Amino acid sequence: MTDINEIFSSQRLGINHTKDTRSEYQRDFDRIIFSSAFRRLQNKTQVFPLPGSVFVHNRLTHSLEVASVGRSLGSLAGEFIVDRFKEVLKPESLDFYQHNLYNVISSACLCHDIGNPAFGHSGEDAIASYFERNEESLKSRFSEKEWTDFVHFEGNANAIRILTHKQNGKSESALSLTFATMAAIAKYPCESTARNKKFLHRKKFGFFQSEKENFEKIASTTHMIQDGEDPKIYKRHPFVWLVEAADDICYNIIDLEDSHRLGIIDHDKCKDLMMSLIASFDPKGVDKVKSRLDGISDRNEKIAYLRAKSIGNLIRETAKVYETHLDPILEGNLERSLLDLVKIQNEKSAEVLKEIEAFSIEFIYNHHSVVEIENAGYNVMYELLSHFAGPILKTDRSKSEEKAIKLIPTQFIYEEGTDYEKMLGVLDFVSGMTDNYATELYRRIKGIEIGMRR
Repeated sequence: MTDINEIFSSQRLGINHTKDTRSEYQRDFDRIIFSSAFRRLQNKTQVFPLPGSVFVHNRLTHSLEVASVGRSLGSLAGEFIVDRFKEVLKPESLDFYQHNLYNVISSACLCHDIGNPAFGHSGEDAIASYFERNEESLKSRFSEKEWTDFVHFEGNANAIRILTHKQNGKSESALSLTFATMAAIAKYPCESTARNKKFLHRKKFGFFQSEKENFEKIASTTHMIQDGEDPKIYKRHPFVWLVEAADDICYNIIDLEDSHRLGIIDHDKCKDLMMSLIASFDPKGVDKVKSRLDGISDRNEKIAYLRAKSIGNLIRETAKVYETHLDPILEGNLERSLLDLVKIQNEKSAEVLKEIEAFSIEFIYNHHSVVEIENAGYNVMYELLSHFAGPILKTDRSKSEEKAIKLIPTQFIYEEGTDYEKMLGVLDFVSGMTDNYATELYRRIKGIEIGMRR
C-alpha cells in the first residue's frame, strides 16, 4: 500500500520554491486562474451552443463549479485522512491534509478541461480523424508511439502538455504547477499505446510522448504505482478519484439545470427528478425541502435550489465512499469511479441518476442544437488542421503553403524540431483556439468572409 506521507509534493518542473504568504498549493490555484489557457475556456462549448440569449454553462463556468465541489471533497477527505492516520502522519503531512489537500483538488479540478480543444469532443474527433484519413502520406514520418498520440488525440494528454510544455518565447515549463496538483489531474496515467477500455485507468491516455519524461518525474516524486514499463502505465494517483468525482457530480446535475433554462426539459419533470434524488439520500428531509420550495416563486430559482441540494448530497455520499474505499485506492486496485460506487450502495439514487443520464442522452446531448454545433465544430477543426498540418512538414513549400504557415504564431513554430515536434506545434495552435476564433479563422481562410480584421 502506498504510504500516505509520500503521495504529495510541492516540487515543480524547473522552478525553485520562493518565499510567499501563500502555500505552494494555493499558488497553483492562482496561477491557473490568471493563465490565458484557463481564460480561453470562457469561449469553449460545454454542451449547448454559445453564446445565446439564455446563459448556459461554458467550459470556464463548468470548471469553476467543479473546483468548488472539489474543494469540498478535498476538505472532507483531508479530515478523514488526518483522523485515520494521525498516528503515522509526519508534521508536514498533517499540515498538508488539514490545510492543503483541498487546494490541490480544487486546482486540479480548475484545469481538468484545460486541454480540451474548441467544440469539445467533436474537436478531438476531428483532430484524430485528420490523421486517420491521411495515414498513407503521414504515418511513415512518425514512430509508432508518436503516430498513436495523433490518431487517438486526447484532451487529457493535451492538458498535461499545456501545463508543462515550454513554448517558443514563453517562460520555463509553462504554469509549473506542483507535482501534487499535476498527479491529481491524470485520470489516465499511461501512454497512448497502452489504451485499453477494459481498465478504468487506461480507457484513454494521459500524456504524449513529448511529455513522457516530465510525467515520469511527476509519477516518481508522488509515488504513483507503476503498472507497466513498455508501454508506460501507472495506477491512478489517490487524489485523481476526488477530481473525477467532482466533475461527474457537476455534469450530471448542471446539464439538467441548463436544459431547464433552455426549455428542453419540462419544469415539473426536472423538479421531480431532483426531488427524487434528494429523497434517495435524505428521505426525512424532503418535507423541509418542499417547504423551502413553496417560498420560492421563480421557477429557475426553484431548480437552482434543488441543484444545490442535490450536489450537496452527492458530495457527502461521495466523501463517504472515498473513505470506505481508501485502502484499495492506495493499493491501486479500485476499478470503479466513486460516483459508480455511490450508485451501488444506494439503489434508489442509482435509479434516479440512471433516469437523469438516459434523459440527458436522449434530450440534451442529442438535441438538434447540440448535434448541429458538433457537426459544424468537427468540420471547422478538421479543415483548420488540414490547412496547417500539411505545409508544416514540408521544406519546399509553395507560396500558398508559406502564407498558411505565416498565420501560425511564432510560439507554435518548431522549424528546427523533428516532424513530431513540428506537428505538435500545429496541434498546440489549433487545439488552443476558442470556438469563436476557430470559426472566424475558418471563414477567412475559406473566403467566406473577406476584409480587414478590426
